[in-house]
Amino acid sequence: MIYRTAKPIALATLSAGALAACTMSGTDPNPPAATMDAPVRTGGAEAILKTAAGATVGRATASEAGGSIRIAVSGTGMPPGTHGVHVHTVGRCDAPDFATAGGHWNPMGKMHGSENPMGPHAGDLPNLVVGADGRGTLTMMLPAGTMAGLLDADGAAFVVHAAADDLKTDPSGNSGGRIACGVFVAA
Repeated sequence: MIYRTAKPIALATLSAGALAACTMSGTDPNPPAATMDAPVRTGGAEAILKTAAGATVGRATASEAGGSIRIAVSGTGMPPGTHGVHVHTVGRCDAPDFATAGGHWNPMGKMHGSENPMGPHAGDLPNLVVGADGRGTLTMMLPAGTMAGLLDADGAAFVVHAAADDLKTDPSGNSGGRIACGVFVAA
């Protein structure tokens, strides 16, 4: 579930281990499907996720919290299954293949994947699980990077891939083609 607040959520009460962990749920019972194109003011940035055909299928928000970046994703109308999702280094989402988003956001020069001993990229996230109803949510803390780095001169994008990320194979976890993309815009 995405919590919409005027200020970033305080995470001081969470343990250090919890900040590095993520939470996932397969289905959000009340996603804002009717207002998916409407901006959400988070004090950070947001990306409206669209397919190559221009259909809106979700949103990703980013906000600084406790020295990390909190990423929250809410999808609707997506293909059911498990999808690799990543923050990409360039704020462009040109159809049909979204290749203009570049590679994964990787300011520390690491290898891909949380299970890679030389990783992960700063923009690597766990897989997004989408239910039979086309909905899925994911929230994670990215321990590296800042909002200023995310929203640098060429921006950043959020990309949903066709297949599951194996969390270890460089450069993208064998997660397949890019099926949805959104450019992060300061909110």
